[in-house]
Amino acid sequence: AMQELFRANTRSREFPAHGAKVHSVAWSCCGRRLASGSFDKTASVFLLEKDRLVKENNYRGHGDSVDQLCWHPSNPDLFVTASGDKTIRIWDVRTTKCIATVNTKGENINICWSPDGQTIAVGNKDDVVTFIDAKTHRSKAEEQFKFEVNEISWNNDNNMFFLTNGNGCINILRQVPLKPIQSINAHPSNCICIKFDPMGKYFATGSADALVSLWDVDELVCVRCFSRLDWPVRTLSFSHDGKMLASASEDHFIDIAEVETGEKLWEVQCESPTFTVAWHPKRPLLAFACDDKDGKYDSSREAGTVKLFGLP
Repeated sequence: AMQELFRANTRSREFPAHGAKVHSVAWSCCGRRLASGSFDKTASVFLLEKDRLVKENNYRGHGDSVDQLCWHPSNPDLFVTASGDKTIRIWDVRTTKCIATVNTKGENINICWSPDGQTIAVGNKDDVVTFIDAKTHRSKAEEQFKFEVNEISWNNDNNMFFLTNGNGCINILRQVPLKPIQSINAHPSNCICIKFDPMGKYFATGSADALVSLWDVDELVCVRCFSRLDWPVRTLSFSHDGKMLASASEDHFIDIAEVETGEKLWEVQCESPTFTVAWHPKRPLLAFACDDKDGKYDSSREAGTVKLFGLP
């Protein structure tokens, strides 16, 4: 049934978003808006109208690349950006203004918002994770890790904090103040990304060994692996119903797998590496961004486009 769905909806469209490479795409909780962050130091927000993205606004203010962004888990008007300029910024789409700038100690590369909306965690290039109170915009805690921290995430229950590290491990910590609970040897090489499925049953990790592993949230055991990619897995996303998992890398396709069987449902062809994918929170629509070059005029210039797959 899922393959039939994609046979009828195989089209991808691209939409101009930025003047340089897009690092991160994310949907608002209601799915009305898509935000993108770019090397060009800005964020863009699009409105989803039927089967196209209409650019609503561009958000300026950061002094360096916007490496990752995410939306408030339940407020569809707020999103936060992490930048190499040693700040994070919270934006409100109703005013297009930055409502808060929080200074941090290092160049920020990853960010996530806790499921209860109260805390923003941000990680920097020096492997420091800072926990910021989303209301007061003040730092609540920070932790310096002795290993390379790649991606950070809360579990859906909001009571544990997960991070993937350069030694191939998943570290699980209790909430602030941080107490290590467990370290899982997940991969033989660098563990890059982590995502929780919306149903709360699984989480997935992607690694430099080109494998995606699927984990049972309660048992903390690996249920299965997906091995169709040949390059380090950079980005993952579960569909809204938890039935599909998209993964991407420097391979020139995005793998869409059926979660329960591991079978390939579809592959989305790309012309270049893909560094960010995000399923729509209510529909089988996949937003993504590739390291595309704008070949029409200048083969070295980055295209800065955002793409949508799953259109009729």
